[in-house]
Amino acid sequence: MRGSASARQLDNGAVNQRDVTGDARYAALRARDPSFDGVFWYAVRTTGVFCKPSCGARLPRPENVSFHGTIAAAVAAGFRPCKRCRPDQHDTLRAEIVTAVCGQINAAVAADRKIPSLDALATRSGYSPFHLHRMFKKATGLTPRAYGAASRAQRMRETLDQRDTVSQAIHDAGYTSTSRFYEQATSRLGMPASRVKAGGRGETVRFAVGASSLGPVLVAATAHGVCSIQFDDDARVLIAALRQRFPFAQLVDDDASFAATVNAVVAFVDAPAPALSLPLDIRGTVFQERVWRALTNIPAGRTATYTEVAVAIGQPTAVRAVASACAANEIAVAIPCHRVVRSTGELSGYRWGVERKRAILEREGARPARG
Repeated sequence: MRGSASARQLDNGAVNQRDVTGDARYAALRARDPSFDGVFWYAVRTTGVFCKPSCGARLPRPENVSFHGTIAAAVAAGFRPCKRCRPDQHDTLRAEIVTAVCGQINAAVAADRKIPSLDALATRSGYSPFHLHRMFKKATGLTPRAYGAASRAQRMRETLDQRDTVSQAIHDAGYTSTSRFYEQATSRLGMPASRVKAGGRGETVRFAVGASSLGPVLVAATAHGVCSIQFDDDARVLIAALRQRFPFAQLVDDDASFAATVNAVVAFVDAPAPALSLPLDIRGTVFQERVWRALTNIPAGRTATYTEVAVAIGQPTAVRAVASACAANEIAVAIPCHRVVRSTGELSGYRWGVERKRAILEREGARPARG
């Protein structure tokens, strides 16, 4: 039954049936199966409440049961949350579970152990592998396996500057072989490991400063994609900051072949589309990349609070760390840290100026509070 097609065929509203005994969801609530918590909610007409499938309340009569695909749908149908199982707190529970799984993966990486399998992680969490995989990816944007690979790659980045050779750093990061590391190194580090250790020596970074409606904008790109979009009133400040970031890379200015990239970014800044149609070379810690991935899931014209982003990545207490990750973003607009606001809706600090943040949001159709 677990993970069956009938159990996954949920809509966004109530599913009222006179006879639900043949429905896999009714079988799940009869078994009080916690692996279906968050997959659906059930409501009881005679009590006026809705519950999680695992609720320990008395089993309702089939004719009084309706199923709902979301909490909002159950509330819209006129039901209130059960005080026993507190189904409206499921998001907090999910965040706690995902945080615990992330901790288990990080601990394995730190101890040079094999990353736990999905089955092992599911057993510890009390959820089925199917539902844990679904929950984890929804919260972090990554599968547990991909998160483990990213965590190991982050450790590799951290050890590169602390080891005499790349081979030693590869071994200390927990890779079983150098060949396995190099299969993933460029995609995870943004450039070959030897060049990371050398501060980007040998890497070519093309750049130019264009004129946008928000002032001078510096656009820089490696062979992997756009690595920087920065604003400032002084073009010299932008160039100096780029040289500081890539002290050993070959910086190429006034490259005619780069004009199309700059023009595309300027057009995107002036009239933001859902996404920039250029590849990005994103470089950050595992945590920063998770935050930035979550930011790209905020639709244009909408905003989210730092707390909401922290919950979305499965770390509800990491609000300050989320704010720091937003501040560390090097790719303005394309990674939309401008869509994150204070809990009051007011605009908080923006490394390129709050007025620029307000202007971008207004172009996207959002109506930010004054702040």
